[in-house]
Amino acid sequence: MAVTRKEFTLGLAATLGAAGGAATSAIAADATGGGDDGNDPTSPRGAGQSNYFFKNSTMEFTFLGALGKAYSQAADVGKLLYLSRQIKDGDFESAFTAFKAAGDEAASIAEASSARGHRESARQAWLWAQAYYDAALYFADGSSDPSRMLPTWELLYGAWLKAIACFDPPGEPVDIPYEGTALKGFYFRGPGATGRRPLLIMNNGSDGSLLDMWHYGGTGALARGYDMLTFDGPGQGQALWKQKLHFRPDWEKVITPVVDFALSRDTVDPKRIALLGISQGGYWVPRAVAFEHRVAAAVADPGVVDVSASWTASLPKELIALLDAGKKDVFDGAMSQGMPTSLKAGLAFRMRPFGTTSYYDAFKATMDYRLTDAIVGQIACPMLITLPEGEAFWPGQSQKLHDMLKSPKVLQPFTVEEGADLHCEPKAAGLRGLRIFDWLDETLA
Repeated sequence: MAVTRKEFTLGLAATLGAAGGAATSAIAADATGGGDDGNDPTSPRGAGQSNYFFKNSTMEFTFLGALGKAYSQAADVGKLLYLSRQIKDGDFESAFTAFKAAGDEAASIAEASSARGHRESARQAWLWAQAYYDAALYFADGSSDPSRMLPTWELLYGAWLKAIACFDPPGEPVDIPYEGTALKGFYFRGPGATGRRPLLIMNNGSDGSLLDMWHYGGTGALARGYDMLTFDGPGQGQALWKQKLHFRPDWEKVITPVVDFALSRDTVDPKRIALLGISQGGYWVPRAVAFEHRVAAAVADPGVVDVSASWTASLPKELIALLDAGKKDVFDGAMSQGMPTSLKAGLAFRMRPFGTTSYYDAFKATMDYRLTDAIVGQIACPMLITLPEGEAFWPGQSQKLHDMLKSPKVLQPFTVEEGADLHCEPKAAGLRGLRIFDWLDETLA
């Protein structure tokens, strides 16, 4: 069942009722005055999108993301259209089950093709498997058995390793030295590539997969003569699940070791290194290049100045006051008792990379992820910032980051009419890639 913001805030009102009439009445008023939008507290405007398949905003956005991957041979449109009929709107168990089964089916197809020596067929089917397993992960926390999250991620990661082994040439797993350990990364070159080439470093967001790094940058980079390097940073993928590393706001401490590693290779042109970040990477990239000046060009898709804005925008002002006052126990109690189970699942998914199960600690942690004028003023490299119409998580922040920048800058709109609206332009991989890489080609020339 989909749960609305209205129901969420009414639940909080009931929970806080014993605390006094002012808080209760204010939260109840907020609930009855809001729209029936179906959003969790970390995606305040998710249902502002047009609905092609589902009214539930998490399902709709996840499905559109999977559909968009067909552009990179990482999904089959017909299969996804079939799945859209198998999933009950708002029912996370049905979504998890459908996508997980599709992933298993694609993995079986890949294994069969591989056994018969059909390398390219196996590569494509392993990409499909990843797309479907990745989609399933977004529903695991809200399913009947959240413990399926890690085993499904392991299937996703295994499919990634098998897919890149089928690339021509194969993707290269690498270890990037980082604070006494190593981040797992992957280096890609195009067929027949020789000598030093421009390098695109792909930086993930808060919940994306390595397949997203291939889809949102890798395939376009190799087609245009770039090498591509991506990695799981703290709070992402392997670093989260196996190394127990969590998000950090000072992302230059992550990117500098990545650049050090890149420059240790004789395949990289040191004067043509670009950094592209998607989703929450739209905060991490500008933060990093403010301090790491060996990056020659940077892309934020979209621009993010204050990560916490997407977390707090749907909270009643009484809860924000509890955050500001440092009342952890009261805040955690209100959130835990007043929030429906499905919204708790959504927050559990978002909180995990921060390394905490406390609502208060997670919300407070996001407030460290802010770009100031002093930080942005240190950025020297040219930047492209995407401006997708209907941005759900950080509306208005691409424009704000653009206005703060003193270095050469481009604000690139993506519109509904182009089919390129919404967070990270999930439906328009072709147009998105064209505009980003045309800019990179010209900037790095």
